[in-house]
Amino acid sequence: MEGYDSRMDKGKENMVEISDVDLALREEARYLGQQLFGNRLERIDNFTDRLLNISTRARGKDFLLVHNSGGWGSAGMDHCLQWERSLVTGVSATIEKLGYTSLLIHYLRTGKGWRENIRDIKEQFQFFAFKARLMAAELRFLTQHNNPLKVLLIGVSQGAAFSNAVMRDLTDLGPVYSIELGMPFNHRSRRLVTEKALVLNSNGLMPDATVQGNLAGALQAYLVGPFKWLMYQLRRRPVRFAQCINAPGHDYDWGHPEVRQQIEDFLKLNFGTKSNVEVVSHEAREIH
Repeated sequence: MEGYDSRMDKGKENMVEISDVDLALREEARYLGQQLFGNRLERIDNFTDRLLNISTRARGKDFLLVHNSGGWGSAGMDHCLQWERSLVTGVSATIEKLGYTSLLIHYLRTGKGWRENIRDIKEQFQFFAFKARLMAAELRFLTQHNNPLKVLLIGVSQGAAFSNAVMRDLTDLGPVYSIELGMPFNHRSRRLVTEKALVLNSNGLMPDATVQGNLAGALQAYLVGPFKWLMYQLRRRPVRFAQCINAPGHDYDWGHPEVRQQIEDFLKLNFGTKSNVEVVSHEAREIH
């Protein structure tokens, strides 16, 4: 055939194959959403789009870092306390120093408004039964379709409890690890202890009132909070109310030596440096 170029048909074939793969992936994600949300179409659509977006961005990465914030879990990174932001930045930087690539996402487990907060309170009493199952399903999907992607949960306060609840649903899934800091005392009896989780109950400088159940210290923080919030308003530097509540010792800043050292040791012990891991893997294949 005049002017025929076999590369054109080859390209079309590849386009069809890629489209079929993407379509199959979307159908699988949507089916998962249907299992979780029943006939709530808007929730299914949002779930499917978000899951595929993360999956696409995670392709080729070594790690998916998932930040589970404290409080209601509805605040983006910019609205978290400074020490929490420093912690997430420090973990991410350490992963990079070890030679790995990563995608960092901030997981919002609660929507905006008092109705969502009430729903979250119910979830907390059930140790995040549905929300943990939801994230666990997402992580199964992501690791299955982005092998050999590893997942590292970074949970703070209520986010630490949520991360632990997720780990309970993923005991059979290998590449998921968790860093849990300052889990509130009311959740500790349900905590799952595993070698794949680093649990910090203190910043190494002073006891954590939230972990120890020091209600007097926590109450004082809540009583002082409104005055701090008002002070920021008067200075025209508005902040979220949650940023004005600081229970004694409930501070896991990356600059605290004990916090930083334990996290770095945990990451090095479980993952090592990428170059060394690749060398060992290559040698194992040669021996085999």
